[in-house]
Amino acid sequence: MPYARPTLTQLRQQALQDVLDGGIPGVSAVLRFSVLYVLSMTLAGLAWLHYGYLDWIAKQAVPWTATDEWLAAWGALKGIIRKAPSAASSPAVVFGATGSSIIPSGTSIILTGGLIATTTADSITLNGQTVAPAICTTTGASGNVPTGTSVTLSSPVAGIQTIGSVSKPFTGGADIETEDDYRSRVLDAYQDSERIGTEADYKQWALAVSGVTRAWVVRNGFGTGSVVVYIMLDSANAAQGGLPQGANGCADNETRYTTASGDQLRVANTLWNEQPVTPLVLIMSPVLQPINFVISNLGENNTSGNQKLITAALQDMFERVSGPGATISPNQWQEAIAAIGLSTYNIVSPSTPIMAENISSMPSLGTLTLET
Repeated sequence: MPYARPTLTQLRQQALQDVLDGGIPGVSAVLRFSVLYVLSMTLAGLAWLHYGYLDWIAKQAVPWTATDEWLAAWGALKGIIRKAPSAASSPAVVFGATGSSIIPSGTSIILTGGLIATTTADSITLNGQTVAPAICTTTGASGNVPTGTSVTLSSPVAGIQTIGSVSKPFTGGADIETEDDYRSRVLDAYQDSERIGTEADYKQWALAVSGVTRAWVVRNGFGTGSVVVYIMLDSANAAQGGLPQGANGCADNETRYTTASGDQLRVANTLWNEQPVTPLVLIMSPVLQPINFVISNLGENNTSGNQKLITAALQDMFERVSGPGATISPNQWQEAIAAIGLSTYNIVSPSTPIMAENISSMPSLGTLTLET
C-alpha cells in the first residue's frame, strides 16, 4: 500500500492543532496574524518540502522511476548508455558542372530549412554533373531530408552550379534517446543480467546503436552457428519506411562472410565488441510485406479525422506486434480499431491471420481502403 503523503493544507491544520492541544498554557485560539500562527504556517511549509525531498529520494532509489543523471547512473552499472543523437548523411548530392571542376571535401552546403551539411570527400564529376557525399553538421532527425530536396553551395566553386539537389536521401539522423526508451533498455538489462550471448543480449546490443528502434534475433538463421539480427530505424529512416539503409552482412573484422555497409555495418561493428567469439553474426534488413486493409460500413464515421486515427492505429499495431517471420491474428487488429471508439465499422479484409511469407518478411500496413 503506497504511503499517503500529507498535503500542505493537512500539515498546516496539524501544526495549528499541535499548538492548541500541545499543552501551551493559556492558548485556546490562534489569531491569523499572531506569531504562533505565522510559526505554525512556516513549520508546516518546511515539513511539506521535506516530504517532497523524501519523495524525490525514493523515486531515484530504483531504476524504474529514476530520472536524469540518476537513471544514467543506474544504466551505467549495467553498461547501458543513453544513445547520443546522430547526424544524417547522404552518399550523393548532385550539382551541375562544366569541365572537370570538383567540389572539395569540407565544402559547406545549405539544405532546406537552413540546415548545413559538409561534403566528406572530393566530388566526382561525370557527364556534366558533380556528385559528392555529405553529412549534416548538426545532429537530429531534422536532417533526414528526402530525394529531390534543393541544396545550395554556401560559397561559389568555379565551374559548379550554385543550386543542386539531393540524389540519394539524407538518412541516419536521430534525436537523443528519450528517457522512457532509455529506461526500458535499462530495465531489460537488469532483467537479463547474464550478458553471455543470449537472444536478449543481442537485442540489447543492437538497440544500443543510435537510431535503432526495433531488433529481432534469429538463431541459426544463416546456417548452423550463425546469428541473424534484423533491425529497424523507425524514426531516423522514416522516409524509407524505417528500413535500414545499407547492405546486409557482417562487421569489418569478420572474414567469414561479406562485410555489411551503411546502417547494418554500424550495428555489426558495435556487436563485434560484445558478441561471443564463435558465432557468425549477420545484421540484416527485414523485407516489408504490405498487407492491404478494407474497412466498410463506417457511415458518418468516415471523416478525415477518423481516417487518420484508423491509419495511426493500424500502423501502431504493426509496429508493436509485427516482425520478421511474424504471424498476426485478427483479434490484434480488431482491438486496435475498437480502441478508437467508432460507432459502426466492419473490417472486410483481411479476415484470416496474417502470416509472413518467410523468415525475412515482415508484415506491414499496405493500402487502406475506407468505405462508407
